[in-house]
Amino acid sequence: QVQLVESGGGSVQAGGSLRLSCAASGYTIVNACMGWFRQAPGKEREALASINEYGVATYADAVKGRFTFSKDNNKNTAYLQMNTLKREDTAMYYCAARPGYCSGDPNRYNDWGHGTQVTVSS
Repeated sequence: QVQLVESGGGSVQAGGSLRLSCAASGYTIVNACMGWFRQAPGKEREALASINEYGVATYADAVKGRFTFSKDNNKNTAYLQMNTLKREDTAMYYCAARPGYCSGDPNRYNDWGHGTQVTVSS
């Protein structure tokens, strides 16, 4: 059974940093595309970043230069380092996985975690 578990969310002041983790079980991330998404209340789920099987990450404009997506295949875990956080980054953050190529469309991801809340205050 595939399971993705996010952790590392919390409350932080604007300008601060958080590191989210996504631990996979029943699933080998080495050949998968991993994605990070977020959803704020009343808004659609937003793609933030993805990382392909080669470790190449791509980012949405909203987080480019502030967030870094990485993965440790040995630990079967993906990470999202978030720096210079802003109030508008407040949302529930989700990791997702899919085989093959990466996509910014959340509907193309097969497996999802339950999310971790990030709250940024000014």
